[in-house]
Amino acid sequence: MSKSLQAIRGMNDILPEQSPLWRYFEGTVASLLDEYGYRQIRMPIVEVTELFKRSIGEVTDIVEKEMYTFDDRNGDSLTLRPEGTASCVRAVLEHGLSNNGQVQKLWYIGPMFRYERPQKGRYRQFHQIGVEVFNLAGPDIDAELIALTWRLWTRLGLRDAVTLELNSLGTSEARARYRDALVDYLSARKEQLDEDSKRRLGSNPLRILDSKVPETQALLVDAPKLVDHLDDESREHFEGLKARLDALGIRYVVNPKLVRGLDYYSKTVFEWVTDKLGAQGTVCAGGRYDGLVEQMGGRPTAGVGFAMGIERLILLLETLELVPEEISRQVDVYLCALGEAAELEGLKLAEGLRDRLPGLRLQVNAGGGNFKTQLKKADKSAALFALVLGEDELARQVIGFKPLRGQGEQQEISQAALAEHLATSLSQA
Repeated sequence: MSKSLQAIRGMNDILPEQSPLWRYFEGTVASLLDEYGYRQIRMPIVEVTELFKRSIGEVTDIVEKEMYTFDDRNGDSLTLRPEGTASCVRAVLEHGLSNNGQVQKLWYIGPMFRYERPQKGRYRQFHQIGVEVFNLAGPDIDAELIALTWRLWTRLGLRDAVTLELNSLGTSEARARYRDALVDYLSARKEQLDEDSKRRLGSNPLRILDSKVPETQALLVDAPKLVDHLDDESREHFEGLKARLDALGIRYVVNPKLVRGLDYYSKTVFEWVTDKLGAQGTVCAGGRYDGLVEQMGGRPTAGVGFAMGIERLILLLETLELVPEEISRQVDVYLCALGEAAELEGLKLAEGLRDRLPGLRLQVNAGGGNFKTQLKKADKSAALFALVLGEDELARQVIGFKPLRGQGEQQEISQAALAEHLATSLSQA
């Protein structure tokens, strides 16, 4: 027998019973971004490999070990996007969106791909919502992005489940000075480092600060601190950001070991973390990348943004039992009709209700069946009300109106008054 076809490991189907929560989350974020004046952009999921090598950095874990890269039929090296910022910057450059200092406040949503060991909250195809802002260099926009996410946590009920961590990486020059000091310190203690940190020492030493190995973390206690190597401009920017967060009452923790895993960050970096999901604690992260546009061939352009992992945030909502009960109901009203004449009249009645009550979630029975069978299907649909139409009701121009969730007894309503009665009943349910 041939092997049954299955989804690729780490790339998951989102089933119908899961989709309402995804739609609720995505809709909540999209509405919030509209309120703050951000516009959506959609980019391809496949880009030339060079884009990610130039932006993320060739010696990062993502480029070295995690990208899905292949040659197409023309022999060009292409990659499934592992993150969204590089693609967004490429689109901004290609279409001249940031020319002449134009401010752009953009957001996007979609799948990203990384070859990692799949585990709960960490997948090979995962979904992100990302936000990017161009040509605003001050700490005020950094604060707005953090305030925006803070408001999102409030709307989702997650405010007490997440903690904001901040750091400043300084300019590239300040970071280079710190890199030299850190390499000198760690090189003298190289034999005490774990193997992964030894490898990073010659390629990406700042990532050693993020090591999860307890012995390496103990070694870093007396290591040089990035804050001591910050330039005045970066220090002033960071203080300005903290002052704004203080004014808004947004609590934060300064984490001097927070460096993020991408080469393009400068000045502000931040993460929203939770202790409710085990090892996968980061649910939203970002920062400034003021040199990235120029690095990719554009003019010097300030940039800042963040991305949030949809799977992890949905998992967090489920873990904390914060899924709104009403989103699981996909049907408001189920129409049962017995007999061909009633079925024909039921179709017309249903379309008339949809005309008069936009947004009404009305399911018409299909596949026949007696009334008992149809009412069972109505109950299974989780609808609030069933409409019952048979030969007798048809002759008298009425329809049976049956509450399905304990809101009263069945009654008869004239077809002419049905839309108004239904609207009232739904508003009170």
